Amino acid sequence: MRYLLLLSILLIISCKKDINFENQYASLEFSNDTIIFDTTFQSIGTSTQTLTVYNNNDFNIITNISLSSNENGSFRINVDGTPLNEMENTSVNIKSNDSIFIFLEVTPSENNMNSFLITNVLNFNTGSKKQDVKLVCPGKNAIFHILHDNIINDSIIYKYYSISENTTWTSELPHVVYGQVVIEPGVTLTIEEGTNIYFHSNSGIIVGNPIYSNNFGSSLIVDGNINNKVTFQGDRFEEWYEDSPGQWQKIWITPGSINNYISNAIIKNGNIGIHVDTIGNNSPTLILENTIIENMSNIGLLAQGSNIKANNLVIRDCGQYLVTLNIGGNYNFTHCTFANYWNYYQNRNRNTPSILMNNYYEGIDGNVYIRDLESAYFTNCIIYGTLSTEISFQENNSGTFNYNFQNCLIKLDPNINQSNNYLECIVNEDPLFSNFEEGDLTLDELSPAINSGKLLNEYLIDINGNTRINPDIGAYER
Repeated sequence: MRYLLLLSILLIISCKKDINFENQYASLEFSNDTIIFDTTFQSIGTSTQTLTVYNNNDFNIITNISLSSNENGSFRINVDGTPLNEMENTSVNIKSNDSIFIFLEVTPSENNMNSFLITNVLNFNTGSKKQDVKLVCPGKNAIFHILHDNIINDSIIYKYYSISENTTWTSELPHVVYGQVVIEPGVTLTIEEGTNIYFHSNSGIIVGNPIYSNNFGSSLIVDGNINNKVTFQGDRFEEWYEDSPGQWQKIWITPGSINNYISNAIIKNGNIGIHVDTIGNNSPTLILENTIIENMSNIGLLAQGSNIKANNLVIRDCGQYLVTLNIGGNYNFTHCTFANYWNYYQNRNRNTPSILMNNYYEGIDGNVYIRDLESAYFTNCIIYGTLSTEISFQENNSGTFNYNFQNCLIKLDPNINQSNNYLECIVNEDPLFSNFEEGDLTLDELSPAINSGKLLNEYLIDINGNTRINPDIGAYER
């Protein structure tokens, strides 16, 4: 009988050790002591962050996980596949020398401040041991342009954000675009210096309404300055997205649009930077100056039978063309830098040159139609990249194909006859950019483009505000 009593006591003690008194004082280890979310806008959720919780003890640990508050935003927390809001103040068993994953997201609630900070604490109570991980999320307020129903011809419904009267976007708050912003016929959208425009996936700006057949007089004016540029980019702030192409669609200038002006802008990380569609007047459809277009998954500047005047323009690193002068038109590029070192997709090598020019198209009926390239003039421009030639000429001899390179540094097929269309050009010499891998297209001190340009009184200031006396080729004066 005494033996059985002693055995029972030992079994009880043994069972209690399995539950483990040491658990009362055991510590957990964490992959981070603070989770810092990327900046996001109010009402827009962050990307998912991961926290790993380690039990490096030789026994199981039961810990209680809870969130201190949920007042400044909507936190979503998942512990090994189970939402935290369904296991509030509930214990989690972490096996010895094992770990669990916790996935965290946050959507900031409405806030009247331009910039704000959301903080919270994820608590871990293990017996008498209390530990925590800090949660920090920077937030921004913004003006949202969200698509809504627009009824055409009393029946057909299209969803887009309509600008139906002259409108100015200021820099007071960022502008976030969901879907397409459409500038209606006869209406002008002016964007002031320092304004930041963030596009959600598959979003963009359309100058003119492509729904209407009679579509005339809409305009886009982007009025930045050298020290306070207007920026167009995607709405993700994570580091991975900083130079990630294809995050939004394009700025599309439709037929009938007039007097478009883009100055001192940065347009980055979309599919197409600017698409200028076929026009029917002799004045420039678009004046483009002191602007950078970069990291487009397809084309930087797509022009179709257009009239464009550009100076101090930089276009770099696009998946297809930097500039497409398609189906004719009139173009004048002065002191521009076009450099394509695209390598974003390792399995998708670029096989199209930086510049494409043509004067025809093939209709759906299979016939070829001529659209004269009345003029394509490049003066003091750099055209360079990783291909053996960076200019493609698609000429139909039945139409006009008028182009000229003056004091340019270009990468060109050496078999092309350079006698008539190339004046004082530097051909197939490396421009020696300062650091093209980092997107720095300023000129190294040994660049052959230095002091090799033609002095033009209309263009005595470079893209950074430097004075040109003995001008360099390209947008940057050393």
